[in-house]
This record gives sequence, structure tokens and C-alpha cells, in this order.
Amino acid sequence: MSAGKYHITSSCIISGNTVYKNEVQVFGQPGTNPGDFLLAVYQHFELNYPKFYKMDSLSKLGWLASEVLLKDCFDKNKYEHEAIGLVLTNANSSLDADLKYWDSVHDMASPSLFVYTLPNIVIGEICIRNGFKGEDALYITPQFDAVFLQQQVNYLLDNDILNACICGWVDMIGGDYKAALFLVEEDEDGIEFEIEELNRIFNIT
Repeated sequence: MSAGKYHITSSCIISGNTVYKNEVQVFGQPGTNPGDFLLAVYQHFELNYPKFYKMDSLSKLGWLASEVLLKDCFDKNKYEHEAIGLVLTNANSSLDADLKYWDSVHDMASPSLFVYTLPNIVIGEICIRNGFKGEDALYITPQFDAVFLQQQVNYLLDNDILNACICGWVDMIGGDYKAALFLVEEDEDGIEFEIEELNRIFNIT
């Protein structure tokens, strides 16, 4: 792979009750709990997807980040649906939903919570929404690992398994949450898909 072949053509960070698109703050609502904040993001961007209300918190967070990431900058018809995929990471798997499901077991086990006791469900929600059918995976890492992400995405793009990849971090546990998504394409525009840039953008909040 030649240097600078792949570029970050869009980024989205959701953290600390703030949403950033391409490193610019586009929404904020301080003082609200994570559930209320995610709903406020959904309403602010005038999204219309009734299934959102049934999602667990991790899926809501990742789904909203993907909506902001792709909004007004990505033509899904540019690629075959099988050529668009995802590589996500987090530290807590689906523990947020697992704990809520466990609490429900003491009364009556909730099937609607049980559905979300797998961390890769967030990927499914994004793929269903957009019709993406390419390679996807969610890996558990102790913290955001730009080296690992770059290696995984470069492999998929270098070997023509994918032509475009959404990658990054989506983690939710209790009141702590952060999403950092990057759209990576073989494109002359955008920020070079380099470890230093991934870390810089991740750490803007």
C-alpha cells in the first residue's frame, strides 16, 4: 500500500453530551443523562427510524454516530453493498444491556433486552439501516487502539474485500459512553488514514 492511499472522508465523535462531525461541534446538551441525550440527538437531526426506540443504549449510540457520520457526505450507491463494511471496537462488550437483562430476570426475563446481549448487534442495526452487506466485526480491546484498527481496515481494503469501511469505537456502560467513528475510503480527499490522525480525532473530547 502506498502512503496516503486511504483517507478518512468523514468522522463523528459522540461524548460528553456533545456531537462532533469532522471535528466541528454540531450539537450539545449538557446536564442530561445518556438516555435523554441520545434521544435529543435523534430529535435534533430529525431522524425518522421508529426502530430506534427499541434499541439498547449501545446500539442507539453507535447508530446515531453512524447517521451523523454518513449524513450529507456519503453516496451509498457509489459502491456495491457487499463492498461496504464495519470494524468496531469497545471495552465493555454488551455489558450495559447484559446487566439490565439480568435485573429483569428477577421479575420476568425481558426478550426485548435479551436480543441486545451481544455486542455486535450495534453493527447489525447500522447495516440494516443502510443495506450494508460487507465484512464486519466487533473486537473487544481495553481501550481505543488506533494501530489495531488501521491494521484491520488496511487488510480489508488492500485485499479488495471492502472498498469503504466504517471503523472506530462504540462503548457504553452505565453513565459512561463514547462513540468515535471514521469513514475510510480510497479517495484523494480527506485526512490521511494514519494512526496519529485517528488518535488526534479520537481525543478531541
